[in-house]
Amino acid sequence: MHRSYQPLKPVTNRYLQQRWDQNKYSDHRRKVTSALPVVDTRGMRTPAHVQLKLKKLQLQNEWRSTIDRDNHLLASKLANIMTSKGLVDHRNQYNLKSLNADKRREELLLVSRQNQAIYQRITSRQSEYRHQLWLDDWERAECRRDNISRYPQGLADKQRSTRKVKFEINDSSDASTNGTREHVQVVRLF
Repeated sequence: MHRSYQPLKPVTNRYLQQRWDQNKYSDHRRKVTSALPVVDTRGMRTPAHVQLKLKKLQLQNEWRSTIDRDNHLLASKLANIMTSKGLVDHRNQYNLKSLNADKRREELLLVSRQNQAIYQRITSRQSEYRHQLWLDDWERAECRRDNISRYPQGLADKQRSTRKVKFEINDSSDASTNGTREHVQVVRLF
């Protein structure tokens, strides 16, 4: 085994050199595993008041005590309801009384009277618009439109056919028995 060992430096005895190199290497590995860091990289220790958070615990305890108190009140009310006859007090005997109700009523009456007066004035007033002038102007505008248009509006109505068309219905059974024909008059409008 020592014959296959090749040391880095020239030696007289390979076997001894191999033993010494193995001892040095094992000492080195032992020192490496037991070595302590020179730089402290652990970081700062978290202060106790940050880890424990006493204020948060106090708030949680107060919250729990509030919930317990509310639950106790609710349970006592439910027990009271269960032991009683179950009558419900749902009547409100208090009548609302406003200090300025009379003034608001007077203002409302005043506004309604003013509105009635305005309505009477509006309905009694004659219209200032002359509808007949508007109608005459519209007829003149239609006449002008018909005069300048290629196909006037009234022309299509004048051209409609009012022919009466007669249709004969031959009923063979009636014709053989009676010998009469029925005539139907239909008016067709296009």
